[in-house]
Amino acid sequence: MPNAVGKSETLRERNRRQTHQSIVEAGMKLFLAKGYEATTVDEIAEAAGISRRTFFHYFASKDDILVAHLGVYRDALKTTILESASAGGPLDVVREALLKIAVRFQSAQTVAVARLIHEMDAARGRRYGDRPGQEQIVFEALCELWPAQDVRDRLRVVAMVSAGALRLAVDKWLQEDCRPPLAPYVQEAFDHLKAAI
Repeated sequence: MPNAVGKSETLRERNRRQTHQSIVEAGMKLFLAKGYEATTVDEIAEAAGISRRTFFHYFASKDDILVAHLGVYRDALKTTILESASAGGPLDVVREALLKIAVRFQSAQTVAVARLIHEMDAARGRRYGDRPGQEQIVFEALCELWPAQDVRDRLRVVAMVSAGALRLAVDKWLQEDCRPPLAPYVQEAFDHLKAAI
């Protein structure tokens, strides 16, 4: 399997990647079964078949497991924005991409992860769902599609308001127990956004 620089993955790199992934999977499984606060690093390490010391070689804290898991969604977001380039202007491209993502990630596990993040946000007063920044990922993808320097500020604004619209859609969807699917909430949030501007 090629790595980021196009070379073949070494056995050591593959083992590191697999260990990393097994820690993330074990952690998420425990978070969803027991709750985030009730899950300990020792339990995650045991479930992943590693030592506590090895856990800390890969992650600084159990928070980082959630961040790593959310990376899958962020990677999909960037790819989908780039694939949605034909939808029109920047705001339309992001709306189209988020609608596609909303349909794609409607599994029971995704719903459970969304609820877990929402509960953590409420309990801790911070937004785990935003790290390392949906806004930044949207901005970077838009900059690839519109590389001219003179539109950067406009693209940053689109990224900011799009992240806000998505947050509104997800919050409302969770308040209504994740029914109906997320996509109509995303569409409604962007309809409100377009009406406001």
